[in-house]
Amino acid sequence: MSLPPGFLDDLRARVPISRVVGRKVTWDLRKSNQAKGDWWAPCPFHAEKTASFHVDDQKGFYYCFGCHAKGDALTFLKEAEGLGFMDAVAVLASEAGLPMPERTPRDQARSDRRTELVEVMDRAVRWFRMQLQGGAGTAAWDYLAGRGLVPATLERFEIGFAPDQRQALFRHLVDGGVAENLVVECGLAARPEDGGAPYDRFRSRIIFPIRDPRGRVVSFGGRAMDPNARAKYLNGPETTLFDKGRTLYNIGPARSAVAKGQMLVVAEGYMDVIALAQAGIEGAVAPLGTAVTEDQLRLMWRVSPEPVIALDGDAAGLRAAMRLIDLALPLTGPGQALRFALLPAGQDPDDLIRAGGPTAMRSLLDKAQPLVDLLWLRETEGRVFDSPERRAALDKALADAVARIPDPATRDHYSSALRRKQWEMFGGRQGARPPKDPGKTGVRGNWRRGAAPQAALPQTRASRLAATDPGEALIESMILALCATHPNLVDLVEPRLERLDPTDPGRAALVHDLLSGTLSDTGRRALDAVLADPHVRALPAVATPNSFDDEAEAVLLNALDRLETKRAARQEITRAAAEIEGLADEGLTWRVTQSARARQQADHPALSDDGDLGEDRDALAAQLAEALRNEIWRKSPRR
Repeated sequence: MSLPPGFLDDLRARVPISRVVGRKVTWDLRKSNQAKGDWWAPCPFHAEKTASFHVDDQKGFYYCFGCHAKGDALTFLKEAEGLGFMDAVAVLASEAGLPMPERTPRDQARSDRRTELVEVMDRAVRWFRMQLQGGAGTAAWDYLAGRGLVPATLERFEIGFAPDQRQALFRHLVDGGVAENLVVECGLAARPEDGGAPYDRFRSRIIFPIRDPRGRVVSFGGRAMDPNARAKYLNGPETTLFDKGRTLYNIGPARSAVAKGQMLVVAEGYMDVIALAQAGIEGAVAPLGTAVTEDQLRLMWRVSPEPVIALDGDAAGLRAAMRLIDLALPLTGPGQALRFALLPAGQDPDDLIRAGGPTAMRSLLDKAQPLVDLLWLRETEGRVFDSPERRAALDKALADAVARIPDPATRDHYSSALRRKQWEMFGGRQGARPPKDPGKTGVRGNWRRGAAPQAALPQTRASRLAATDPGEALIESMILALCATHPNLVDLVEPRLERLDPTDPGRAALVHDLLSGTLSDTGRRALDAVLADPHVRALPAVATPNSFDDEAEAVLLNALDRLETKRAARQEITRAAAEIEGLADEGLTWRVTQSARARQQADHPALSDDGDLGEDRDALAAQLAEALRNEIWRKSPRR
């Protein structure tokens, strides 16, 4: 149906957006300015306690500074209440007191038909519920009680029963004045191929009504009572009301629970959702007997930016999780993420809750893993990477998967996380931080066994730090202080800063804070201690950071050069001491000499490779090498 020009603008002008939003939020009146139409509240789209959701009546828009949700009144009705566009327009028109534009005869007929079908479905719900209360439903009642469902839960989810009779529901509806074709069109009955009388689609099954986001019953699901039934669970067919790939079981109540702060949990089936809700985990939904579709995934993200996928701990559950990875990667990005909670083998949510109570289930959900962890698990579990070809195949598989992510920032973070996992698997030092970009420094970068440390960069060999020979702790303090006072330099040295690896927990927290762009209490205390050092405060680039940006960069790079070469030389001594037996061989002598040369170039940047002091430089390097060899000899276990 088309709308006349200006109709939507007229709606927005007549209805303040705060009136629409106010039905879903509690305004923070201390922060809001009602006279100016400036409103603040906790966001209804994600769990938060502070009022970061802003509504501006003058502009007619809302914006959340937390999850970045934004839009106008129509957008809010669609996202918060799951309405289609025309349904949202109709709600807003009713608020404004404006009649909807005249529909075409075809539009009117379609709307009237849907209304008739919904009425038939409501009558079917009441009949199924009556059957559960009668004698025919005794076995079903006993089964539900055995699963731990209490009467209040049965009432809440309107669970019913279909007796084992060929035309019981069909005859009830037709005798009550419903046309036969409407019963068939609703999916409640099917016509046999031989043209006989329609028969009930659900027989000898526990019945679960399926509702759309607006709460209208659009179909049913049935669990077989007969253990030999061909299908344990059966959904109604696709109809005018029901599109299985666009619907989630319990979506309406779950959306309300998420708006109140609960997480959105995606389970496998009806009974899982009901067991979770009965345990107080009310933001639970389930796909309807098939793998999650793209439309269902988008519907989840309209409810929550990070749903938790809780799958049964069996092979089928794991396969479903792996399939979902391929569906989600091309759609993921800021505000559209997934986490996975894999249940113990052989258990579904109901089993886990009955064994360990709601606390056990909540603990599992709280520990849900991000999608990147499942991607890594899929590509590595059960495989051996004992050759360059196999590792190259892993590289390609991970790169191909990450390339499917459309958002550049998300893509970069995935690449970084996967590189860290490769570093941990393929030979990173215990406790060491991996380089951010193996393409630049290599997973086996400066610290690989037997390699000489890289020389200091030429452009960083003339700085104030070169005038003295401070210890490693002081150099580390200078690096942290310079990064804190010149945060623009963090990106320049990020891979090297990750490898700094301080032994002090406070400084380690400060490094993490510098890399993440935030400052924790632990990091703040460590920074205060660093800045309290008079040697650090004496650096002009630290004392007056705005005036010494260029010098700060030179000092920072040189400090990193010196710290890395000092640590490399110390590691070389330790390795060589373990290897030496009698006199050092030529290879060991070369490595020690190269380590000494790198250390000399970092500590004395004026002695450049192409300067006039080449002979002096070589002599000094030789002296350092001799000193290092003597130190190795003293530490040798075979001495």
